[in-house]
Amino acid sequence: MKNIEVLNDLILINNDRIEGYNKAAKETKEERLRSLFADMAQQSGEMLNELKEQLKLGEADAENGTTLKGKIYRAWMDIKATFGGDDRKALLASCEFGEDAAQKAYESALNEAELSIDVRNVIQKQQMDLKHSHDRIKNMRDAAQPA
Repeated sequence: MKNIEVLNDLILINNDRIEGYNKAAKETKEERLRSLFADMAQQSGEMLNELKEQLKLGEADAENGTTLKGKIYRAWMDIKATFGGDDRKALLASCEFGEDAAQKAYESALNEAELSIDVRNVIQKQQMDLKHSHDRIKNMRDAAQPA
């Protein structure tokens, strides 16, 4: 039963991530960033499929919504867009904030002692992929000049 709960939490986090990156893509005129954000949203789409596959193996239904934290994250991005305009560094910083939240969610999921080996393996793989994405966003943010 713990598998189902953890998988659904991670599904919600990935739904948040997709919405956040779709929003970020709309907030920038820079093609390179739009492409990056599309890649990140696609990555979460692939992760969703893997998580949902694990739920099917356990014959449970996947969550379709987003988390409260995700809604707060998107609201924060709205505020940044209003005040930051087309500020590349601010937009990347808000994306990094979302990546930090995803990392915490995956870390918390892995701290669950009752996960099956298969579920744990999927979560560990996804956490590593998300770590690479986080580092990519962070490096771009660090290199960006404020507007």
